[in-house]
Amino acid sequence: MKALTKTDFHFDGQKSVYHGKVRDVYDIDDDLIVMVATDRISAFDVVLPVGIPYKGQVLNQIAAKFLDSTSDICPNWKLATPDPMVTVGLKCEGFRVEMIIRSILTGSAWRAYKEGARELCGVKLPDGMRENERFPEPIITPTTKADEGHDMNISREEIIKQGIVSAEDYAVIEDWTRKLFARGQEIAAKRGLILVDTKYEFGKRDGKLYLIDEIHTPDSSRYFYADGYEEKFKKGEPQRQLSKEFVRQWLIEQGFMNQPGQKMPEITEEYAQSVSDRYIELYEHITGEKFDKAVEEGDIAARIEKNVKNYLASRK
Repeated sequence: MKALTKTDFHFDGQKSVYHGKVRDVYDIDDDLIVMVATDRISAFDVVLPVGIPYKGQVLNQIAAKFLDSTSDICPNWKLATPDPMVTVGLKCEGFRVEMIIRSILTGSAWRAYKEGARELCGVKLPDGMRENERFPEPIITPTTKADEGHDMNISREEIIKQGIVSAEDYAVIEDWTRKLFARGQEIAAKRGLILVDTKYEFGKRDGKLYLIDEIHTPDSSRYFYADGYEEKFKKGEPQRQLSKEFVRQWLIEQGFMNQPGQKMPEITEEYAQSVSDRYIELYEHITGEKFDKAVEEGDIAARIEKNVKNYLASRK
């Protein structure tokens, strides 16, 4: 299987590179960002030892489509996608917070609720809710953005009090979060999906606010199939979903949640291929287009390097 799990590029004007859990971010002249979506996959804040073929392409192309289709709501960082796995955009100073918005009680929120939590990030939750039940209206549950380890839940009040984001800027990004989510839900509904929850990141450049990073991908979002949702909810059955949650559930079944003493299970080639198929399935569902696997010209890294260098040269 061909998968890109590490990069080590040297572009003209390159100031630094940041290797994240999934993306490698190259700073060009403190002005542009070259963001490479690798085929790495993470869960429970740990990168799995095997890459997932075409995952980076899926993430990059879904994010690019949604950035383009929401640019009327708010400005975003994207300038171009010179390679199927790469987005080049404006360098912004990112806020140290992720804006998570949820329309249904599921995932980590449900796990906390089941253990007795009735408040999440300052948002009060009613008693008697069931797994996969819709909230009366979407709730925003931000987290602080950690370089390493777990992101931590935080309330709107704490974000402002700690000066992570000013009250004025927070009001804007909260409004954008709701509008972006509504647009994402609208697009998903046309494809027979429910956008259950997602996260957005924002930043500033020259005093102006921008939407940054990826949006509405299976790494940053959870999708349920709309068909059968109500019936499965009434029966208390698991929802059919397209998101990374199925990887988390598989790890939980294998006894791994990145807790002390737990060992990462073996990721077989067959399992990695099945995850790849699920990512491609989501791409085709959410975009309504057939997924075209990127043609290899030698190895993946060589193709990316050539395409990015050509793009950067064309801007001079």
